[in-house]
Amino acid sequence: MPTVGVKRDLLFQALGRTYNIFLLFFFQLQTSEKEIISREQGDSKASGASDIILYKIDVPANRYDLLCLEGLVRGLQVFKNKLEAPRYRRVSPVSGEAQKLIITKETAAVRPHAVAAVLRNITFTQERYDSFIELQEKLHQNICRKRTIVAIGTHDLDTISGPFTYTAKPPGDISFKPLNQTKEYTATELMSLYKTDSHLRHYLHIIEDKPVYPIIYDSNGIVLSMPPIINGNHSKITLNTKNVFIECTATDLTKAKIVLDMMVTMFSEYCAEPFTVEKAEVVYPDGKTCIYPELAYRKEKLSGEFINRKVGINESTEKIAQLLTRMCLRSQATGVGDEIEVEIPPTRSDVIHACDIMEDAAIAYGFNNIPRTTPRTYTIANQLPLNKLTELLRQDLAAAGFTEALNFALVARTTLLPGLLKTIAANRKMPLPLKLFEISDVVLKDETKDVGARNSRRFCAVYYNKNPGFEVIHGLLDRTMQLLKVKPAHGDGYHIQAVDDSTFFPGRCAEIFVHGNSVGRLGVLHPDVINRFELTMPCSALEMDIEPFL
Repeated sequence: MPTVGVKRDLLFQALGRTYNIFLLFFFQLQTSEKEIISREQGDSKASGASDIILYKIDVPANRYDLLCLEGLVRGLQVFKNKLEAPRYRRVSPVSGEAQKLIITKETAAVRPHAVAAVLRNITFTQERYDSFIELQEKLHQNICRKRTIVAIGTHDLDTISGPFTYTAKPPGDISFKPLNQTKEYTATELMSLYKTDSHLRHYLHIIEDKPVYPIIYDSNGIVLSMPPIINGNHSKITLNTKNVFIECTATDLTKAKIVLDMMVTMFSEYCAEPFTVEKAEVVYPDGKTCIYPELAYRKEKLSGEFINRKVGINESTEKIAQLLTRMCLRSQATGVGDEIEVEIPPTRSDVIHACDIMEDAAIAYGFNNIPRTTPRTYTIANQLPLNKLTELLRQDLAAAGFTEALNFALVARTTLLPGLLKTIAANRKMPLPLKLFEISDVVLKDETKDVGARNSRRFCAVYYNKNPGFEVIHGLLDRTMQLLKVKPAHGDGYHIQAVDDSTFFPGRCAEIFVHGNSVGRLGVLHPDVINRFELTMPCSALEMDIEPFL
């Protein structure tokens, strides 16, 4: 869950009253900057820190509209029926000519998509400015996946002039003064400069190996930004900025649209005409022109009976519509049976299916208010055979002297080996040998499945020491087969057979056959593989499918 830090006094001021206990529908921790520094770095470091009370609020990862003070306050006010959910409008500029962002074909090699918009006649205070910058960072860490999918650039429109050009050039051909620097650097020099920067060094890998870097210019050749790394210093926004040009470059256009919508909807309330956003034109290399931001509203219809049945309540259609309206989903009974029409605003990109609407109705109703009922069906639970086999193997593999690792199971990985090698790389200071195993799922493409993929339970083990230890891994294979009651024999048992695999050292790899079918491989890892994980000693590995043994 993302954590949003808001100052208590600012929050209460925006809400129009104070609260003794703030537990509306968020998890909240009360602290201060001084307390945080004292806890993490000691009292001596916290001597000059602020005593202002902060609320650290956990919000759902898919609620991008709650990642800043503005969104939190708006959501709370609507929820408490003190405010109607605003309607966001895209407007044309007074001058009649929209700002234009032209994308060239060179960007296809790095980040092919871009969207843009303008916040016109906006008024910043220090608190609003800080919130504006923090929202960008929260989005970067969340939906933008640390800028790999989307990168946000914000610029003082009065310091630059359109049309703007989004292109890509070799790093040696790019030169500009980056944000908060006093001289110009080439893109190559910037990559070296930021390798020691505690914040920006985490994003360098996104483009540093690319032959060309993305870059955005204005009509006078002034650099706005080099996404996803840094903005130019010339167009940086300040407290005196009145017109903000926002551009988002991306590898995923849908995510870029969502991010742009979030930025403009959250801060358009500070424009001279609240909740209006000036449109911008984006021209693609094929000549197609798109207008952004989309700020699209859509309507869904569902029955009150569906919500009552799924949530476990018994409320009228009108009452359910009121509950949904409190969640910023304007709803009304259509009069056709128990049908409800729900309007999804551009701030609620998390609402995709009817079940998402049902969930919001449950939240508004209050989970603690849902009556407890006895299940209508009585069943006796039983462990899945695959899980039972997995648990039995885990115990005996641990007894064999190997330590179990639990890596990121929700990642759509196709092999377990990289995860174990990363675990070794993170534990290189531990005494040798390192003997690790993992039994978990991998995801494989399967056109016969409705989702185009299937899970497969795998067993993987690695041995890392000053010598390869192939005999240790081979011995573990024999012990595993013994536990699975598979005898060493051709045909109706198991055997290994030499095979070439680029993951393993030539001549040091074997394929595992059980009842004539291949179930996995074992061997000594190739030095290139080991080096890529920053490991310096030989390593043997085994990976096999355990589902055939059920």
